[in-house]
Amino acid sequence: MASPQSPSKMSAPIDQARVRALFADPRRVAPADFLRREIASRMHERLSLVKIVPQRVLDAGCGAGPDLPLLQKAYPAAHIVGLDAAPGMLAEAGAPAPAPRSLGSMLSRLMPAKTGVDRVCGDFGTLPFGPNSLDLVWSNLALHWHPQPDRVFAEWRRVLRVDGLLMFSNFGPDTFKELRTAFAGMDETPHTLPFVDMHDFGDQLVEAGFSTPVMDVERITVTYGTVEALLADVRAIGGNPLATRRRGLVGRAAWRRMIDALEAQRGADGKIPLSFEVIYGHAFRPVPKTTAAGEAIVRFQPRRP
Repeated sequence: MASPQSPSKMSAPIDQARVRALFADPRRVAPADFLRREIASRMHERLSLVKIVPQRVLDAGCGAGPDLPLLQKAYPAAHIVGLDAAPGMLAEAGAPAPAPRSLGSMLSRLMPAKTGVDRVCGDFGTLPFGPNSLDLVWSNLALHWHPQPDRVFAEWRRVLRVDGLLMFSNFGPDTFKELRTAFAGMDETPHTLPFVDMHDFGDQLVEAGFSTPVMDVERITVTYGTVEALLADVRAIGGNPLATRRRGLVGRAAWRRMIDALEAQRGADGKIPLSFEVIYGHAFRPVPKTTAAGEAIVRFQPRRP
């Protein structure tokens, strides 16, 4: 399985400092909350079908924390932890912007009797939790902002207990396809993330040590009356965090070509479509088959009299 020391697959040259900057101001991304909440509601419907009674739940990439009270309502006896790399988002969630906590201080708070909600500032790909310390990892539309999702999966598996559940959503390759087509007529610089395919995520989950991952996908189309409204939502969804993004100004003629290319995609209703491919995944951490030293674990079932 993948480990922090093993070679990792980079989904894209994502600048993580840029990601934190893009999400530093909650007001900048709030206009796209309608889409985040719609996808979260569909995740909650899926989660309600899984019969688990978790003691400790992590919302990885919690943003301003809208799912924290919903997870607490679903599991009132559980300790819910929201983790995000942007202090401003955590402050918006109603908590002072905290500094990253040490592993020891976090573990001291993850006691069996602990309930309620905590918020932690940190990277969901390097969690400040010990092994086997969580029962459920939930992550809505956050994974595609990390350049090495296979390492994230390995880290999420590390902190989950045996039979612990991972449930996540993220965007797939057809997201923003209309916008990519329009930008292709302007220049060759990447202006959107090259989102990872659903099947690649399934393979990475297996490689990370999860069992029987279930992946499914659906497509949502949002339509806009103006190009300006469409681009405003794209910026609110997050924008372009690629290290290879264009740094210079765009000329008027090139920008006009991009605008015209979007205008040419208006449908019969006069609206400009923007596609979102939404990937949903869930998987369990299985009972280990080998020890940390690589020795096989053999389990014997006692004979019944």
